[in-house]
Amino acid sequence: MNSVRLNKALSEAGITSRRKADRLIELGLVLVNGKKVFEMGVKINPSKDRVIVDGHPVSFGNNKVYVMFHKPRNVMTTLNDPEGRPTVIDYFKKYPERIFPIGRLDWESEGLLLLTNDGDYANSVMHPKGEVTKSYLVKVSGKPERKDIDKLLTGVSIVTGKAKARHVEKIKRPDSSDKYDWYKIVISEGKNRQIREMFAKIGFDVMKLQRVAIGRLKIGSLPRGEWTELSEDQIKKVFIPDLPEDKIKSEKALAHAAVKGATTPAIRLKKRIPRKTDKHIGKKLNFDNM
Repeated sequence: MNSVRLNKALSEAGITSRRKADRLIELGLVLVNGKKVFEMGVKINPSKDRVIVDGHPVSFGNNKVYVMFHKPRNVMTTLNDPEGRPTVIDYFKKYPERIFPIGRLDWESEGLLLLTNDGDYANSVMHPKGEVTKSYLVKVSGKPERKDIDKLLTGVSIVTGKAKARHVEKIKRPDSSDKYDWYKIVISEGKNRQIREMFAKIGFDVMKLQRVAIGRLKIGSLPRGEWTELSEDQIKKVFIPDLPEDKIKSEKALAHAAVKGATTPAIRLKKRIPRKTDKHIGKKLNFDNM
């Protein structure tokens, strides 16, 4: 096996993402052949070098696995918790491969969470340029008006910056009431507590929050606390936007127009007045097509 960057090797071994691997290296938690490594760009040979992360030897011969998990409320989306709170990894203590969560769901939220040992796949799902959609069902403390929902679509300022929804629609649920509304909201950003802060910005608290899809991969009837491995087709569904077809076409048209406007200089066409020396004299010139 050829030499590869240490963070890439750790990511492919299912330890964590490349970005978090850099953090482990920076903290001096990674040893290569018995020596601490602090250099981000260092390369190793996974078939020859011995690597230890936080006291645990790393195996580089694992198979790639992809898991969909229904995270319950009051569970941390971390590998471990210093306060001793339950984590998603507690549900995978007997799983044959070492896996890590892709992204996160906060303590109070529940729903679809992906776990894998494929760092490249995790980066593809989380990278902002991929614009992978995440769909949530949200119960809010009241009944927002249309103007409030429009603000979510145009964008609001939250603690971590500007945030906006790709799609919002009101839905009916068995536990709906005259006091509280349920919404399906689709975003492609991944800011911390983003949906809670977005609704707070328009004056409403989030009472319940469940992620029901990542891309077109839907949680379906998977029970809370249960997991299932994904097929190749399901893995690909993550990258298909969970948006109405007319919304997808509209966004593509706007993106195309923006690119065209940015690359094509504005040209003002002027009608040419023929002179007597013009070779077309005596012919009717169609200025409308010039």
